[in-house]
Amino acid sequence: MGLGAVPGRQAAFREGLEKAVLYAKALGCPRIHLMAGRVPQGADRATVSGEMETVFLENLRHAAGVLAQENLVGLLEPINTRVTDPRYFLDTPQQGKTPAPSPPVPLGSCALLVSRPRGFSPAAAILQKVGRPNLQLQMDLFHWQIMDGNLTGNIREFLPIVGHVQIAQVPGRGEPGSPGELCFPYLFQLLEDEGYQGFVGCEYRPQGEAPGMALGNGFGGKGIRRGWAVSSLQGEMPLPPSPHRRHRRGAELAPFIL
Repeated sequence: MGLGAVPGRQAAFREGLEKAVLYAKALGCPRIHLMAGRVPQGADRATVSGEMETVFLENLRHAAGVLAQENLVGLLEPINTRVTDPRYFLDTPQQGKTPAPSPPVPLGSCALLVSRPRGFSPAAAILQKVGRPNLQLQMDLFHWQIMDGNLTGNIREFLPIVGHVQIAQVPGRGEPGSPGELCFPYLFQLLEDEGYQGFVGCEYRPQGEAPGMALGNGFGGKGIRRGWAVSSLQGEMPLPPSPHRRHRRGAELAPFIL
């Protein structure tokens, strides 16, 4: 799960970064996921968080310089600690805040919690402290829904600093169209309305007969726009090419810097 914020592993992080850059250049990949890593085994998160953030800032400043030389972008992704990895350092867009959301807004068969945007997330605050334009957020709506839920507000607030979006259904991490909490027609329209022009990666565990079987249906006839990247945790399945954007293998490189 990376070494970006792990104390004492700075040299290993930099070595892994150099290798990731080589892979990114070979694949024609413009983005690298800079994983924060885990809170050390047996350590108290609150006790070590300050030291880990200091290490993360140091490594990110170094990474930003290395990536800028190659015209690459580094991505920071909060990963939920309730289901996926209890020890991951960068875990939620609204860490430590528990504001009351507004009532659900009915959307046909879907309902979505809507509340006001609230300040910087830890990831966004870290990006602000580093202050490098080639470092951006990776917004995985699966993780953000599990940890915070406020997807409408978070999308509107943080999209200007988002470099890549990923999705999967909650709670089972199935494909769009599988049963779950997220209303994908609403979310896709919101991303478009807010001006998102990048790829959407579908990082899911197929729940149907084949990977991606529900991508073109189950949305009230809307489906995903052509050219948005589609992949599963078991492989990658590009949609038919769009005249405006084409899916390329390597749209995102997510190195596990061990």
